[in-house]
Amino acid sequence: MYENCVILAGGKSSRMGRDKSLLPFENFHTLTHFQVFKFSKIFKNVFVSSKFDKFNGEFKLIKDTFDDFSPMGGLYSVLSNFKNQNVFIIAVDMPFVKFETINLLYENLDKNEICVAKDKEHIHSLCGFYNSNLSDLALSLYEENIHKIKALFQKSKFKSVFFDDEKEFLNLNYFNEYEKAIKKGNL
Repeated sequence: MYENCVILAGGKSSRMGRDKSLLPFENFHTLTHFQVFKFSKIFKNVFVSSKFDKFNGEFKLIKDTFDDFSPMGGLYSVLSNFKNQNVFIIAVDMPFVKFETINLLYENLDKNEICVAKDKEHIHSLCGFYNSNLSDLALSLYEENIHKIKALFQKSKFKSVFFDDEKEFLNLNYFNEYEKAIKKGNL
């Protein structure tokens, strides 16, 4: 069993048109409930990161430090809560990531500070392990108005691991993607 997982649920959901973290998924009240249940099977501690407690105290919450919607600021908010630990970070809208994938990412972490998934099209910066010692660097980049997480990759010991099944990393960004996912159960 791994130590810490943080589910990022504080985004704008602008493409979805509503807060996707609160949409029902499978037999769960929300997509967030589904993700917390799923990852609780392999992590001792599962946290939800958000701007405020929209879940009425149901989950261990890590509140965003900043009011804006900055990926780098969000990463800082998460990592600053841990000391000398590797933390698995995943977006709430990625419900199809397999446990085998997490195992392989962890195995490849080795002496790296970051290890994330990639497929033939994308590096999935919100699906991987990050060392909490990067929090100061994330804050520094945020303060320099650098918000893309890939900037952190260039300044750290970074590794990405290739996976063939790109459907596993599908983000439910649009309502039609969400509808398709709930009808089929798993694309």
